[in-house]
Amino acid sequence: MTIQALADRAAISVDSARRYSYEHAMALELQRALLSEPSTPHPAVEVAARYLPAGRSVLVGGDWYDSIPLTESRTLLVMGDVMGHGFQAAVAMSQYRSLLRTLAASATSVDKILGEFDRQVTQLGLDRLATCLLAVMDPRAGTCTAASAGHLPPAVLGPDGNIEVLWPPAGPPIGTGLGGYESFTVRMDHGTTLLLYTDGLVERRGTDIDVSVRALQTLSLPADGPLDDVLDTLLTHLANGAYEDDVAILAARARRQ
Repeated sequence: MTIQALADRAAISVDSARRYSYEHAMALELQRALLSEPSTPHPAVEVAARYLPAGRSVLVGGDWYDSIPLTESRTLLVMGDVMGHGFQAAVAMSQYRSLLRTLAASATSVDKILGEFDRQVTQLGLDRLATCLLAVMDPRAGTCTAASAGHLPPAVLGPDGNIEVLWPPAGPPIGTGLGGYESFTVRMDHGTTLLLYTDGLVERRGTDIDVSVRALQTLSLPADGPLDDVLDTLLTHLANGAYEDDVAILAARARRQ
């Protein structure tokens, strides 16, 4: 191979690397801009969240979270993950997030919101499937009602610092057009924290995802401190700073009256 050919190949490689870096940076900035919007739960609910990219070796994905105030002290909490990576996944995430915010205004049940979400995504022809978990915290009733569209199960951190994974009926991902979502309700005693997350928090190569999720129950966290401390401790225990995929996690609990 001639020196000119080697130089041409090197130039192509450098150009590809630059395009990759540009796309990764654009997707990451878009996602951070969307997720940095202030959380707006009902004043009776406190929320903290984290988004951590996997690193420059992996394209940013479509993870998102949200908190939407409802009537009567209730707050709708959202955790979702658009399938795929890169700029297009981040754009799709912004579309899905906006659509879900609009649907939340109907104040209907979480299973019906997911059903309408799935129907509209399918009708609009959006070509990326997404998993999604919706949960309504009701501090007055002391309950949490949730429904899942193929998403990982939520967990609750009790006042004693122990974690329990909840296993809701898992409907199909958003965008399949299949519908059929079911809700479930659990008690949320005073001091209990709800934890929603994406698979980057628990997924590990060579380990079944259900095994990884159940491993959450072996952890003990500071339940009575700030929610930011809860999230920082959880991330430290699970990954020690090394993430194979993007991580989004949200913690919520009723405020002290």
